Amino acid sequence: MSGVPSVDVVVGDDGLARCAWGASDPEYRRYHDEEWGTPQHDPVRLFEKLCLEGFQAGLSWITILRRRPAFREAFHGFDPARVAEMTDDDVERLLGDARIIRHRGKIEATIGNAKATLALDGTLDELLWGFAPPPRPAPPASFAEVPATTEESIALSRRLRSLGFRFVGPTTMYALMQAMGMVDDHVAGCHRSGSGRAAHRVA
Repeated sequence: MSGVPSVDVVVGDDGLARCAWGASDPEYRRYHDEEWGTPQHDPVRLFEKLCLEGFQAGLSWITILRRRPAFREAFHGFDPARVAEMTDDDVERLLGDARIIRHRGKIEATIGNAKATLALDGTLDELLWGFAPPPRPAPPASFAEVPATTEESIALSRRLRSLGFRFVGPTTMYALMQAMGMVDDHVAGCHRSGSGRAAHRVA
């Protein structure tokens, strides 16, 4: 942890150093340790991450994490085939479900994104990982070095929009890249830093 500002890395009661955002809340800590930055290729989980990053826009990620079980129930476990079959009646029903984020545009986008996923020539995994940047040569020294967007996230956003996906702006897509382990933004000193690098591959 030498040279890393304490604001960026926090040592927990278990003795492990973590990115500061992942140290304050038990759910955040689990997500930080087990998911964020871990390469993900499962098609259902990738679709889920794509949709939940869209729902997160304008909100804190912990809000989404705490509601993820309800989201999974509401959207059939994020199985694209089942979500694509949802109707206007389902949209109205979900607008009355206080357990999720009741935003008509985001609910409708999730259904539309499922249809766009099913219409792909290849797989969502191949599409997303096709925009993976080279692995970082070294972890970021601080969060000040972590960008909000990159050339790759801008290109991915543009491509997804051309295919009919919604709520996939460049900033949201960079957050998706972090979440699915396409980039490893665990800062230097974090016990997870570099853990996803060996598993990184371009589909």
